[in-house]
Amino acid sequence: MDALLEGLDPEQRAAVEAPRGPVCVLAGAGTGKTRTITHRIAYLCQRGHVAPSQVLAVTFTKRAAGEMRTRLRSLDVNGAQAVTFHAAASRQLRYFWPRVIGGPRWDLVDQKIRVVARAASRLGMPTESDALRDLTSEIEWAKASLLTPEDYPAAAARAARDIPAPAEQIMKLYTTYEQLKTEAQLLDFDDLLLYTAGALEDNAEVAQEFRDRYRCFVVDEYQDVTPLQQRVLDSWLGNRDDVTVVGDANQTIYSFAGASPQPLLNFGRRFPEAVVVRLERDYRSTPQVVELANDVIKWARGRPSGSRLQLIGQRPDGPKPRFHEFDDEPSEADAVAGRIKTLLDEGVAASEIAILYRVNAQSEVYEQALAGLGIPYLVRGGERFFERAEVRQAMITLRSAGDVSGSLPEVVRAALHRVGLTDEPPTGGSARERWESLLALVELAEEFAAATPDADLPRFCVELDMRAEAQHPPTVEGVTLASLHASKGLEWDAVFLVGLVEGTMPIQYADGDEAKIEEERRLLYVGVTRAREHIWLSWALARAAGGRKYRRRSRFLYNLVPENHPAARVSAGAQRPPLMKKEKPTCRVCASTLVEAQAVKLGRCRSCPSDVDEELLESLRRWRAGRARELKVPAYVVFTDATLVAIAEQRPTDSAGLVAISGIGASKLDKFGDDVLGLVRAGVGYSAT
Repeated sequence: MDALLEGLDPEQRAAVEAPRGPVCVLAGAGTGKTRTITHRIAYLCQRGHVAPSQVLAVTFTKRAAGEMRTRLRSLDVNGAQAVTFHAAASRQLRYFWPRVIGGPRWDLVDQKIRVVARAASRLGMPTESDALRDLTSEIEWAKASLLTPEDYPAAAARAARDIPAPAEQIMKLYTTYEQLKTEAQLLDFDDLLLYTAGALEDNAEVAQEFRDRYRCFVVDEYQDVTPLQQRVLDSWLGNRDDVTVVGDANQTIYSFAGASPQPLLNFGRRFPEAVVVRLERDYRSTPQVVELANDVIKWARGRPSGSRLQLIGQRPDGPKPRFHEFDDEPSEADAVAGRIKTLLDEGVAASEIAILYRVNAQSEVYEQALAGLGIPYLVRGGERFFERAEVRQAMITLRSAGDVSGSLPEVVRAALHRVGLTDEPPTGGSARERWESLLALVELAEEFAAATPDADLPRFCVELDMRAEAQHPPTVEGVTLASLHASKGLEWDAVFLVGLVEGTMPIQYADGDEAKIEEERRLLYVGVTRAREHIWLSWALARAAGGRKYRRRSRFLYNLVPENHPAARVSAGAQRPPLMKKEKPTCRVCASTLVEAQAVKLGRCRSCPSDVDEELLESLRRWRAGRARELKVPAYVVFTDATLVAIAEQRPTDSAGLVAISGIGASKLDKFGDDVLGLVRAGVGYSAT
């Protein structure tokens, strides 16, 4: 038990040792959340609170689930389930199908877009590939949001969806799509979740059997849960509360797909007795990167105070962030490639460098610039590692290699020599890419041999099969090019955030919608927090070389670039973005625009639930009475009752948060700010959200 807790910081240890029951871990980027939750599972199992086979841990990607399983195995926790939501639902539905539905099990849709194409063709709607992708995304959003076809038009209007066709047409398409699936006896991925939830909700015997099987639940990346996934989780739990959720509202970047941070933000209200732990020590990034990340997110609007994580860098100092403005995109790309060449010459591995952009179309100019300098690169989102022809061939060769003497890396290298692994790499092109893939398998064998006693070829082949299923590829040497969304969950020594101009970051269709603008800000925050040491932010004033310089840098950079930095100037003729002006106040719970003065002061609609800290409110009232006596003024002159309630609800921990409350200006901040912040900080430890 001591070995299990050794090396954990105080907050991680508090999360690991929390008793069974509802636990909420608010985990900032780089704070060791996966380590924390796997150690918590191991701790509960070793203490005898739960058997490994009674644990169900779910996350959102096969890669994350695979990493969780690997860590649990290293902690001698065998039998715990660590899977994606869809994988868990698929297994459960397969098991319960005969009792719940009966008859042959329906197949899973292989290509959903083909069914959408048939539905669109039947209705006379566009069937071009781009249109079909957009229409498919709308159906997926509707199902993830628990919307029927009839619900879709009104819900899309409320959510201000940028829809690819009239809402009534999409409603008909959604209806026809569901009919075609039913006729063919097919299920899509969302159906796995819907049918599983329905089976547990409608069949008491099935629900009881499942709940006897699983007693303890862990949900990773809880800020990205959709209403459909929350419904499945609720059906798993029943009336129980043995659930640990882990998330960071600052990293909610998938609301366009139906994800919502509300279950995370409301966890303390749903489970008032929940243990809430905040992980804010960042072990990934240097203090300079951490400071930049904090500066990006601190300007966000509409964040409940309890969700505001302030990262604290734990690594030694590193280089300062670099900001650069260029005349055009080719100049920006050439400069990025040049800087990467310098980093490579200084010993930074190519696989530890990433170029991140907002949209995939931005990659081309960087591919050209890297190729021009002979720098290898990989475009993330291409063919998966274990699906490449040379990797499949290599795995067949390794399985048939037989009993060969020598160390595992030597055996693997010798076997792969027969399928093209030469001592020296070939020059460029597809041959070089094949060679890099084979070499990555050898390097993986070296890692496996170093970590596993008595490692041999059969065990290594099993490890490869597990990684292939989990989509957990080894590192292939090359600079990564990826969208900001695709970078979630990854990290590199050096990160280049490029193309940071208005209309791209934030994306043009977000303009005028505060909720979408804030999601774009969080996306930039995710990008910054991918960097361990080197961080570069750049933008170009024109797209083509010699083009008109009509662009301006992203509004998110205006408070980040140092005032004395050459890039801090506002480009000639460019105006600051309109949203830099004071924006309309919105409810921190439901994001609706606030109109009434008292609602503005409280920061929420009257109809939205209050999360007032009663102990803090009472402390504030006693303090106000004392100050009013000292100053010989009525109590309301110090602060009105509504202002005290707003403070006790929002619980600001710094001056910026305090003056954000309507009615607290510079004068009252000077007179009373230190006293109020001291009272809030003294009580923030017992706040749930």
